[in-house]
Amino acid sequence: MQIITFRSHFSRNTLLLMLLLAAILAGISIWKFDLIKTVYFKDQLTATGWIINGAIVALFLVGILRIIAIFLSYSREEAATSRFIRNQEEEAENPLDQVPLNSIIARRYLVMERLFDASTPINQGALAATLLANESTRTSLPKYISNILILTGVFGTIVSLSLALLGASDLLENAVDVGGMGLVIHGMSTALSTTITAIVCYLFYGYFYLKLTDAQTNLLSAIEQITTTYLAPMFVVEQETTLYEFTGLVRSLQSLVKQMQVSQKVVTKAEAKLLATVDEYQSQMDESNRDMSAVIKLLRRGFRLRDDE
Repeated sequence: MQIITFRSHFSRNTLLLMLLLAAILAGISIWKFDLIKTVYFKDQLTATGWIINGAIVALFLVGILRIIAIFLSYSREEAATSRFIRNQEEEAENPLDQVPLNSIIARRYLVMERLFDASTPINQGALAATLLANESTRTSLPKYISNILILTGVFGTIVSLSLALLGASDLLENAVDVGGMGLVIHGMSTALSTTITAIVCYLFYGYFYLKLTDAQTNLLSAIEQITTTYLAPMFVVEQETTLYEFTGLVRSLQSLVKQMQVSQKVVTKAEAKLLATVDEYQSQMDESNRDMSAVIKLLRRGFRLRDDE
């Protein structure tokens, strides 16, 4: 029975969910393409909206691609971890059978084995902290993008409102300035489009960034559980463990001494029986010798033989 709490297909399932949601959003975009065309492309007096929205989408895509790459990596790590657990449950001769040597669990096993061979105390807390720090560096870019993505929408809104204010200023200077009115409308439209883009991207990105942290927690938790459950009994030698093993050895010796005492009693009884048998045999031999002497005397008398003595 598996005793490790671990979801072995968490990253793969999350990637499938991401693909499904992306397909749904693409379908909605196609369905409401006229509305999107009106908000994003129609009556654009300047390229400000395209630039800001393009920057938001580019930032979003960079973050999503990085998240996908990490999910794929964690999916392979989860497969390797599952295989290692299976090897332990089946008590395989080689714990790393079919486990990639560059996987996290394989590196943890090899590090503990090397420390054990070098008679170096193993500090699981230090190993866990090192692993967590190393994995945290992989998510630094997604975390940074998650923190600033919504701010890009705010930045786009501020720039667009500034354009609207410029148009309003021109409109106030000349009541018949059509260009000023168009700039006001363009600025408000750009503010709306950048805000929508930032919010939609942030909602999608933020959810899967949280799922990424969950996948990382799921994997690292499994690594530490495996270390505690399977690797520590093999490699960690502590004072409490030594005393416990010594106590078990003493108990085994006590049991052995008792068995030896019982065996000694059995041997003593067997020895006594053997001595009694030897004495009885000796008595029988003496009696047989006496009978044989009597027979010889009778034969000599019967045949009138001369006694040699």
